[in-house]
Amino acid sequence: MRLKKSFGQHLLISEGVLKKIVEALGVKEGEHVVEIGGGTGNLTRKLLETPLRKLTVLELDPEMVAKLKEIRDERLEVLNEDATRFPFCLLGGELKLAGNLPYNAASLITENLVYHRRCVPLAVFMYQKEVAERLLGKGEQGWLSVFVRTFYEPEYLTTVPPRFFKPPPKVLSGVLRLKRKENAPPLDAKDYKTFLTRVFAQKRKALKNKLPEELLVKAGVDPSARVEQLSVEQFVKLYELLKQEGK
Repeated sequence: MRLKKSFGQHLLISEGVLKKIVEALGVKEGEHVVEIGGGTGNLTRKLLETPLRKLTVLELDPEMVAKLKEIRDERLEVLNEDATRFPFCLLGGELKLAGNLPYNAASLITENLVYHRRCVPLAVFMYQKEVAERLLGKGEQGWLSVFVRTFYEPEYLTTVPPRFFKPPPKVLSGVLRLKRKENAPPLDAKDYKTFLTRVFAQKRKALKNKLPEELLVKAGVDPSARVEQLSVEQFVKLYELLKQEGK
């Protein structure tokens, strides 16, 4: 089957990595799993070897949807849907997500996961390695890294070389397990995202040029600090103080 660049398709063909993703998901009897981007069904078939009750595969490419529907298993549901916008919670209240995410949509899919965190306690995703490391908070963090780590605990599982894909990408990949924090602050995620993108704009500027200095002091933040120096807890504190003051 011809793969399409527009869908960012790189099929994972390593049996060992496929097995590792499934093991990291820890599927128990009766659980509902959602796979993002089923492709030709390599991970789909591995997931169907577990005692899950139902497997829903979200696939955007109509040709791949047809290929996936050739897999005969009454537990399998294949939907021609866009995972960057799909309302996951419509599928149930306790879902486990898995997928080799297309590089060009991985950030949007992860953002959508956070919006539906109430029904997704666990996800295991493959990312471009550089993106996976940023989501862990390593290197130069962006708003998405803080956004994810406010609500989920990311754990780096393994690095995957290009030869394990067809066609091979030009970069290394990395598998992350995202476990929902049970004590995460009850924030309005969309409003919180707006706050984060605002403070991450013009990253080189000191925070006192973006937020009221007295508010920064109240939150225990150095007004001359730059945004990448803050912890997740400090971002949450600043956001909550802004809400309290109606700003």
